[in-house]
Amino acid sequence: MSAEKAILVVGAGDASGGAIARRFAREGYIACVTRRHADKLAPLVARIEAEGGKARAFGSDARKEDAVAQLFAQIEQEVAPIEVVVFNIGANVRFPITETSARVYQKVWEMGCFAGFLVGREAARVMLLRERGSIFFTGATASMRGSSGFAAFAGAKHGLRALAQSMARELGPKGIHVAQIIIDAAIDTEFIRENFPQRYALKERDGIVDPDAIAESYWQLHRQPRNAWTHEMDLRPWIETW
Repeated sequence: MSAEKAILVVGAGDASGGAIARRFAREGYIACVTRRHADKLAPLVARIEAEGGKARAFGSDARKEDAVAQLFAQIEQEVAPIEVVVFNIGANVRFPITETSARVYQKVWEMGCFAGFLVGREAARVMLLRERGSIFFTGATASMRGSSGFAAFAGAKHGLRALAQSMARELGPKGIHVAQIIIDAAIDTEFIRENFPQRYALKERDGIVDPDAIAESYWQLHRQPRNAWTHEMDLRPWIETW
């Protein structure tokens, strides 16, 4: 077991999170994938195994401190040392400011920012013992600027970006690569296809992002030598206005 290594993807699904898990599994990592309901991860685990990789699914609420600590302890004890952690929870909602309840704002912040803190902290605790590892946070357009109707989401993503920057400065000298990947575009998902057909039609022109292309960027980021680390990366198709 000591020769094996794991990647933990928090917020894995059928889009970018799943693609990241699959990409690292192809390189020999045991893909530990998690979301609140582990049964929803069965298709992803089956696909990874069908492609020759290894995977484990875990049900865990990333907003709960004890649950996150237990998740890391279980993987370290039962699976393999965690070499890479990807925090990939979105929490994207849109409400006019006067219709944004305290409950909505707090829930979005908990999912998009506070959970990132808990995951990042536990990742740092196990990686500091080995003086190596990668911690990657998935950002969005809202990480860079607020927009009408996105006060809650932008607040959470701004906070996550600040967390990533602070951790990069603290942990980089200790051998841990921390980075934020800002995905400034629509992603090729079932949700976009069904709800935004005009946007999805841009796929024929390479106008939306392929989850496998996102995953490749995460893999290359992890492979960077320490003398040339990237701490913030933005991904967008050529057609995107920015």
